Amino acid sequence: MNEQTTPTEAETPAAPPPAAPPAAEAPAAPRESFADLFEASSTRTDQLREGDIVAGTVIKVGKDSVVVDIGYKSEGVISIHEFHDAEGNIEVHAGDQCDVLIESKENEYGLVMLSKEKADKLKVWDEISAACERDELISGTITQRVKGGLSVTIRGGVKAFLPGSQVDLRPVRNLDKLLGQTFDFKVIKFNKKRGNIVLSRRVLLERERDRLKAATLENLQEGQIVTGSIKNITEYGAFVDLGGIDGLLHITDMTWGRVNHPSELFNVGDEVTVKVLKYNSDTERVSLGLKQTQEDPWNMAAQTFKPGVRVSGKVVSITDYGAFVELQQGVEGLIHVSEMTWTKPKHPSKVLEMGEEVETVVLDIDIQNKRISLGLKQLEPDPWTLFTQKYTPGDIIEGKVRSLTDYGVFVGIEDGVDGMVHKSDLSWTQRINNPAEVYRKGDDVEAIILSINHEEKKVSLGIKQLFEDPWSYIPERYPEGTVLEVRAVAANEYEATVELEPGVMGSVPRAEIGHDLSVDPSDVVKAGDIMKAQVIRLDDDDRTIKLSLKDLENTELDEKMRFVAEKKQQRAQRAPNAPTGRPSAKLGDLLKDKLGSIAVSEEEGDEG
Repeated sequence: MNEQTTPTEAETPAAPPPAAPPAAEAPAAPRESFADLFEASSTRTDQLREGDIVAGTVIKVGKDSVVVDIGYKSEGVISIHEFHDAEGNIEVHAGDQCDVLIESKENEYGLVMLSKEKADKLKVWDEISAACERDELISGTITQRVKGGLSVTIRGGVKAFLPGSQVDLRPVRNLDKLLGQTFDFKVIKFNKKRGNIVLSRRVLLERERDRLKAATLENLQEGQIVTGSIKNITEYGAFVDLGGIDGLLHITDMTWGRVNHPSELFNVGDEVTVKVLKYNSDTERVSLGLKQTQEDPWNMAAQTFKPGVRVSGKVVSITDYGAFVELQQGVEGLIHVSEMTWTKPKHPSKVLEMGEEVETVVLDIDIQNKRISLGLKQLEPDPWTLFTQKYTPGDIIEGKVRSLTDYGVFVGIEDGVDGMVHKSDLSWTQRINNPAEVYRKGDDVEAIILSINHEEKKVSLGIKQLFEDPWSYIPERYPEGTVLEVRAVAANEYEATVELEPGVMGSVPRAEIGHDLSVDPSDVVKAGDIMKAQVIRLDDDDRTIKLSLKDLENTELDEKMRFVAEKKQQRAQRAPNAPTGRPSAKLGDLLKDKLGSIAVSEEEGDEG
């Protein structure tokens, strides 16, 4: 303690008068009297107030406490935990100076209550307040994510709040990635009494952006090569930060080659060197190009991709009309569907696949429109050339029916070469209106080559020409009334077509199939059936032979007709709209009506 036990003047005995000092000695300095010391102590005691921050001197460091002298009548004791540093170590020694807060001038033990920790915090708040008044920046570390934003530790461990809207120029989806990072902030709200501090980083970024923007716009001009970083990626392009101002790098200006999405080429944060294509100072819109910083590959395409040259590439797109092949970055060629195979495929995807490496032949190149026509079938021998080397008119071929039309039959001769048999060249003796009634797809056919059209690459075939014109002997061989065996070829609801001998066809009208006219010929006559028939009429002008199957002991045919007729009658009786309780129509009436309709049909056919 600093309490002194100096005796008062009344208790002090009278001292003899001092002897005169020798002439050679200087006068001694006057000693400070007890009264002066007491007055000074009383003055300081009156000046100290609870809540003040005063300077003190460490006079003793104990195990649990530190004794500090602040020049008061008694020393103060502070817990040693208030002297821990950030790592938890005690850094205090006797003689150290420190600022402390007077919590109470005297406790029950007559000691001064002091706090170094509170003094430090108040000093920090004062420093923060002064920084706010001077519009200074405060450094802090983001330590925790809290509701609505982040918690930032600033000077002296003071906690401040950083709202999510003030973190960056744009909303940050993942705030956790900022934890542990240190930034400069601006205090936008300060309340010392409530201990409330609100910070903003966005304000500083906006200032920096405006500064950079002004500097960028001052020098920005069309045609300039600039460097920036990818700020945002969309389906149609990427936005590049040029320094305070964003420019749009459209997807069509990214590369000379093909790109489906900008993310295939860039990631956010990538640095790119681009060319300013357009700049509008009024709207501050900037259009950028990356491929314009490189040479157009089409400039050398004419020397590289000459017609007739074989080239390789990768299939990058397949459409209904063909496939696009990338020959090199920025240069693509089209294989039209007609140039894929010598026989036109149903769809290009049946021939090629996406990503497939393929060898092709350059057919044509248009540098002005940046188009290259490619061919795939040209790598294989032309089937037409092979065909013309092998066949001539008059040769007999064998093939399968590939397709049928209203006007003829297409027969496959060789791979990639078909011939057509016109319906008028199918039979000498039968007028065939619909070839599908006589032939089916896949049938084996023998025919003779009538002509070859080299310009249009067409082959005309004939089937009837395989046989001698039978009308030179038919009247003598098959006079009216002749009964013979025939082979059924086809049947429809009006008639059945039969073969008398190879190359000689005849027809059996519906009325001559049997006595029951309600039965369709197609229900009882099937291709390949062998039956007895009688020639009932020969027409030299139309070259047609009419036959009849009735009353010729065609037992199997008659049974079929009776069976079909009974089934039809039963179905008619079970019909939902048939009158209840009334007899069904008589068979004779039905036959009469049917016979009349058939007769009319035959008359119309003969007139035709």
